[in-house]
Amino acid sequence: MRLSTVFFHFLLAIVLISCGKSEKEKAADKIQLAETLYAKGDTSVALQQLDSVKMLYKGAIQSIVAADQFKKKIYADVLYRKQDEMDSLQLKLTDLKSKFVTEKTEFDRYTQYIHKSQEFKRRWNKSFLQIHLDERGDLYLSSNYYGEQWLEHTGIRVYDGDIQAKTEKVPLDNVLNHRSDFLKIKWEKVSYRDGADNGVIEFIAEHADRNLKAVFLGKRYYYIILEEYDKQAVKDALALSKALKFEAKLKKEIDSLQSRIG
Repeated sequence: MRLSTVFFHFLLAIVLISCGKSEKEKAADKIQLAETLYAKGDTSVALQQLDSVKMLYKGAIQSIVAADQFKKKIYADVLYRKQDEMDSLQLKLTDLKSKFVTEKTEFDRYTQYIHKSQEFKRRWNKSFLQIHLDERGDLYLSSNYYGEQWLEHTGIRVYDGDIQAKTEKVPLDNVLNHRSDFLKIKWEKVSYRDGADNGVIEFIAEHADRNLKAVFLGKRYYYIILEEYDKQAVKDALALSKALKFEAKLKKEIDSLQSRIG
């Protein structure tokens, strides 16, 4: 009971002291708290404290102005950090993009990034897995079969020893399952868009140092060993995809920060 009484009087003293402060003093306390939080690296909460000054203490004009100025300083600091991130990212993008050629045909809405090891002139008569990437960072995989017999494949499984990843099934009547032939040669191309690769892209990139194999799953099975340059193409494309998406995100953040400062 004695401890409860002491605690009650302690809380009462805090309330009385708080009630006795003017709007200007309360606003100043908010700004000081924001400064402390920002110094500790808690930027978002610091900004919330500064925003509350204008909402809670409309009569403390000088404090409102001071809070706004401090907010602009915070935004400027964050902007400089984001611009540094962008500069570093541009160096990474330059290196990654050097491994690709770009193409935009009349059928493409966005510029396509084609890995130099997977250009059509080098791979048209091969069975292989192809990685596809556009300027937005959108990524998907396709399985390309070249041979004398129809496989009618609807998916692939990539594996090595006890590890594996398998795509979703793309039915034969799906527009993403394409077949053509010329004389005795058959071509089949199945595209695994919108996540239908089911993690195969990440699997190949993560295990590019393994002796990965792929089996084309259809009315016949067809096996290939993934070439080192095809595994590297997947790895490079995944890295470029992430970098392109991060670049777009950073651009939006920088634009937003510049508008807040201006």
